[in-house]
Amino acid sequence: MAAGEDKDGVAVDGAFMVRHPASLVALVGGAGLAPVAPGTFGALVGLPLGLALDQLPLPVALALIAAGFVLGIWACGLTAHRAGVHDHGAIVYDETWAMAAVVVLTPAGWPVLLAGFVAFRFFDIVKPWPIGLIDRKVAGGLGIMLDDAVAAIYAAALVTGVVVLGGF
Repeated sequence: MAAGEDKDGVAVDGAFMVRHPASLVALVGGAGLAPVAPGTFGALVGLPLGLALDQLPLPVALALIAAGFVLGIWACGLTAHRAGVHDHGAIVYDETWAMAAVVVLTPAGWPVLLAGFVAFRFFDIVKPWPIGLIDRKVAGGLGIMLDDAVAAIYAAALVTGVVVLGGF
């Protein structure tokens, strides 16, 4: 099996990405095609998106985050179906969306931004309960998005808690 292919030999590459708008979204315009750590690249894309959303009134930012969640269910689910893999590594919209949500949900500041990024990646990779359960049991686009949503909530809660307790 070549890099970028799933078990059925479907090449998830630039050509795959541009054949359907859902895949362009799910692979975040190619960030998911990074040869190593595509989820980390996807989360990095979420930082400037989150910073832009953070400039909006909170209700507007939260509404856009909610709309982005719905978009992700569609795009990630359809792309996973096309690839033949539940959550192909190149599907990184969930990380991008979740990292943007962490930025919006935490206090401002570069140390907080860095801590939020590290905390989100930790929870997304380690998958403590119920993140791992969601990852294994919830199918389709909802499952792809929901485990990252919980990881984002964990990260935001941890970082905000540290700020409230006098850290940073």
